[in-house]
Amino acid sequence: MLKFSAAWTKPEPACVIPDRPPSWKVAPTLLHSFRYATLGFLYAVRTQRNFRIHLLVAAVALSLGTSLHLPAPELALITLTCGLVMALELVNTALEAVVDLCAGREYHLLAKIAKDAAAGAVLVAALTSLGIAALLLAPPMWRLLVT
Repeated sequence: MLKFSAAWTKPEPACVIPDRPPSWKVAPTLLHSFRYATLGFLYAVRTQRNFRIHLLVAAVALSLGTSLHLPAPELALITLTCGLVMALELVNTALEAVVDLCAGREYHLLAKIAKDAAAGAVLVAALTSLGIAALLLAPPMWRLLVT
């Protein structure tokens, strides 16, 4: 059984945000929850190059689908896969922040595995989304080029 000495105290968090209530009281209203979610989204837009790339590719794919008059279910599928890629990119960003918080500036093999696996999940989703968009957009684009 592990025993801790009485002298041991929990370390202070590295980035204490002043005037922020405890985590279980952070979002007293639904509006606050949406505000925090928006802040997370905007953080990713500002700091994550790949997130901005995913946003651009999604805009291009949806614009192409709309201009090619894809049926609503096909546009919905493109929207869904693009949204999944961006959601996974946000989860990847959050995981990287938590790993960096725990590992600090020290190299740790498990931290590398966690970051690489999360990035791999984004890659799988992005390639799947790209494949779906290509399958749905290629036939109407081909017909437009041939005629």
